[in-house]
Amino acid sequence: MPGGRQRLDDIIRHMALTQEEVEHIAALARLRLTDDEKAHFREQLSAILDHMALLRRVDTSDIEPTASVLPLRSVLRPDVVTPSLPPGELLALAPAAEAQMFRVPPVLE
Repeated sequence: MPGGRQRLDDIIRHMALTQEEVEHIAALARLRLTDDEKAHFREQLSAILDHMALLRRVDTSDIEPTASVLPLRSVLRPDVVTPSLPPGELLALAPAAEAQMFRVPPVLE
């Protein structure tokens, strides 16, 4: 493990969140927490940091970066030219038409 990564692991491993940090995170999330909730979230968030430190110890140097484990495929269907309705029929379905165009209310006044 490179020296910088080991030092970061030590910081994360020994970093239990303080009450003030939990209050700051709650304020950023615009949450009002009771004292019991703050204590509960402090434990949970500290446990998450402990797990992150554990995950950082895993040697992934031989693993290629992966965005997805699934093969890439398009979810769109291919474009196919199909016949459409004649302009006269489309204009007949419109609430208002004028000079072979759809008539719409003005957007800007």
